Amino acid sequence: MKNMKNVLKALIVSLFFISCKAQEPTEFSEKALQDTFITLKGESVTFQSILDAHKGKTVLIDVWASWCGDCIKGMPKVKALQANYPDVSYVFLSLDKGVDNWKKGIKKFEVEGSHYFMQSGWKGDFGTFVNLDWIPRYIVVDKQGTIKVFKAVKANDKQIKQALQ
Repeated sequence: MKNMKNVLKALIVSLFFISCKAQEPTEFSEKALQDTFITLKGESVTFQSILDAHKGKTVLIDVWASWCGDCIKGMPKVKALQANYPDVSYVFLSLDKGVDNWKKGIKKFEVEGSHYFMQSGWKGDFGTFVNLDWIPRYIVVDKQGTIKVFKAVKANDKQIKQALQ
């Protein structure tokens, strides 16, 4: 009887994790797609236009900030991904406290890729859609525009590597 209870508990826990995983979105909401970001040239662009610029390519999105210790610790792992998966587009969305700090951070940490400043911040339409609660945050979008990895907080996450292959 005790074994049966343990098996039942394990089944319930497994179903809980499977159902949580199944609820992760595979596409961005219209609100998230219409959220606006600032380019390095100071232009305002929608998240949709950022994705459109990389249409037909796998995209790794890295939400970060130059003040974030975990983000900076993860940068060598991101650079390793860039070396191992050169055909992937790398999009960096910054939550720095200001545009000047963002641009200085890109130079200081030699971050290579496409860069955008999240002017709407943590609680904007994009941040709300992805339930932004921690950075760094990594999202992978495949060549068809489907979200393959919705929430990873480490650049060496196995899910990221699988999605990039």
